[in-house]
Amino acid sequence: MFKLKETLAADVKAQVMNDFKAAIEALPATIPFIRRIFVGLNMNPAEQWDICLESEFDSLDDVKAYAVHPDHVAAAGILKDVKADRSCVDFEC
Repeated sequence: MFKLKETLAADVKAQVMNDFKAAIEALPATIPFIRRIFVGLNMNPAEQWDICLESEFDSLDDVKAYAVHPDHVAAAGILKDVKADRSCVDFEC
């Protein structure tokens, strides 16, 4: 999950969120070991987090490869200057 800086104007925040969603959800086309990926955008401004990212991989090694893949790094860079916080849980089903 990601929280964006509270100082962002609403229109800028919405644009960044939509750009991030589009970039992340396009990644399976270039990173074939992504089994599933989805970005949810918070619609309730009273909640703590702005973006939720859910992804599925076959192994922790695939997660690690995804983290450093140049296309993922570029997509993640969309939030570089506007991210206030990040929370992550990697788990096995």
